[in-house]
Amino acid sequence: MFGPRTRVALPILGVSVLGILWKVALEPAATPARPPPEVSRSEQEWRAILSPESFRVLREKGTEPPYKNRFWRHRDPGVYLCGACHAQLFDSTTKFESGSGWPSFWKPRTESAVIEEVEWSAMGRRVEVRCARCHSHLGHVFEDGPRPTGKRYCMNSLALDFEAEA
Repeated sequence: MFGPRTRVALPILGVSVLGILWKVALEPAATPARPPPEVSRSEQEWRAILSPESFRVLREKGTEPPYKNRFWRHRDPGVYLCGACHAQLFDSTTKFESGSGWPSFWKPRTESAVIEEVEWSAMGRRVEVRCARCHSHLGHVFEDGPRPTGKRYCMNSLALDFEAEA
């Protein structure tokens, strides 16, 4: 079944395959997007920088009224930023009308732009969304959004700023 040439080729082939597997195993995986450098300020410093309404939402986990906020119907092309530290959070291309009265997005700009954390309240389980850079409260994420993610990042307008596309 195996001739003299085959017996020589099999060990060489085996070494080649092992070499390739070894190389692949040692190569670093693709690096995920790094989070922006953290912004660390005291609550007193944040209070001096932010308006009282923005401080209540961003630092005290408040919620603004629906349908009466700056970005609910905003449709300009650009990037939505953290209202506290100006980190880039959401692209306008991922914004959609959810009927909730708050600006809603189906995904963040990068996976590392926001932090999602489960919280329990009188209303049950929710997932809070915070800025990864300054840890300010932005809103909540729900599993009732459109495709392709099925997520609805429901954000407070007071937690956002906007940079128009150039």
